[in-house]
Amino acid sequence: MQNDHLNSQVDIAALPFSQACENNKQPILEVLQSELQGFTHVLEIGSGTGQHSVYFSPKLPHLKWQTSDVTSNHHYIAAWHNAYPAPNLSLPLAFDLAHDSIPVNTHLNSSHLDSNHSDKPYDALFTANTLHIISWALVERLFALAGDALPVDGKLIVYGPFNEHGNYTSEGNQRFDAMLRAGNTDSGIRHKEDIVNLANTHHLTLSKRHAMPSNNQILVFIKLY
Repeated sequence: MQNDHLNSQVDIAALPFSQACENNKQPILEVLQSELQGFTHVLEIGSGTGQHSVYFSPKLPHLKWQTSDVTSNHHYIAAWHNAYPAPNLSLPLAFDLAHDSIPVNTHLNSSHLDSNHSDKPYDALFTANTLHIISWALVERLFALAGDALPVDGKLIVYGPFNEHGNYTSEGNQRFDAMLRAGNTDSGIRHKEDIVNLANTHHLTLSKRHAMPSNNQILVFIKLY
């Protein structure tokens, strides 16, 4: 497996590994480098193995990158962070979307925050490959929390597969959706139009759509007011 930030002292085989993260990290990074210029503090929702966070954070040195996930995944994320520490990368906060509010690092130095946003510690939220895994009720909760947590002009950036105009965008996505629903009837690829309408109810508007490899997309939402 290839990874351009490995060093000889780390046993990569001992770390939890997601091939999807490995495949999509560079295309996602290129979008984040464009979309997050001038931003300061990102909360990653559902950090998974932690691979994305250790790849993105050193290449986005102007950002504080805060990871989060359910506590059962924290040891995976910590393993990657211990192997590849970065000064702007924080260990995961506990965040169970079903029960918790947006988590905040109590050790956060808020000196970087604009005075108008002092009660909004994150000016961006990022999540990858989550909306098709969680139930629609949790998708609704995620957008409600994002709408509350972000300041005006803050961004919610979502990566994953989406249907367009009620149709699958590829046969591969159709097969993937069938596999998801066979394992959990509450999961499945979401319709982009449903996501956009949901976002609008929480003062979030779609500002840009980025086509990504393997029939995925990045949807960028901006908080209006």
